[in-house]
Amino acid sequence: MNTKLLSALTATAAATALFGAGAPAQAASFGANGIQFDKDTTLLFNFKQSHGMYQSSLGIYSVDNSAVSLVKTLFSETKSSDNQWENEWKGTLGNTVLGGSEVFTFLANKIYTLGLDSGWGGSVYSTSSLNSGSQQAVFGGHSQLWSALDKESTSTFQAAGQFTNGLGSLFNGGTLIGLDDRGNSNDSDFQDFTVSAEAVPEPMTMTGLALGLGGLVAARRRRASKTTS
Repeated sequence: MNTKLLSALTATAAATALFGAGAPAQAASFGANGIQFDKDTTLLFNFKQSHGMYQSSLGIYSVDNSAVSLVKTLFSETKSSDNQWENEWKGTLGNTVLGGSEVFTFLANKIYTLGLDSGWGGSVYSTSSLNSGSQQAVFGGHSQLWSALDKESTSTFQAAGQFTNGLGSLFNGGTLIGLDDRGNSNDSDFQDFTVSAEAVPEPMTMTGLALGLGGLVAARRRRASKTTS
């Protein structure tokens, strides 16, 4: 590989890395202390499973001085579980929840929260302060959370109450979010409704990569033309 081509490749990689590296710096908070970003940020949410005995829906709410307003419903159960109490009221995609993926853009500097409405005792929120300080959600990309999925025992999620921040994994493989609906005497199992969230790459990142590759191709064509002439 000649020196000019290597330099062009290096410049392209550096530009792409620069655009991509800026993404995590956008985020201000994504966890039990609230959801807020410094720039408009788009996330992809995927339903994983539910274990609540009530028919629930999960939505995104805006927060203004502790007043919450529904902005978008992400996922709604068509029934409380796949087969009533079996497997701890387990609900799965295509059976209990029909739509499995949703995209939402969080506007810069606005405060949001996730809210789980179980239809029996009001809503709980992923922001602890909106639950009078009670933690009703866990966030994290840790294997302890992911390994608890599809398990009949709630012990792993019960031990995961320490996970209050999903920011680090949001831009690196995705964050798992588990909420507890306060049923069963508020057992804090955090698996009554579980979803994942991950950041969608900014258009600028893909544009930077395309421009870099386009410039590389053009440079190679110019060199080829000079050689043949």
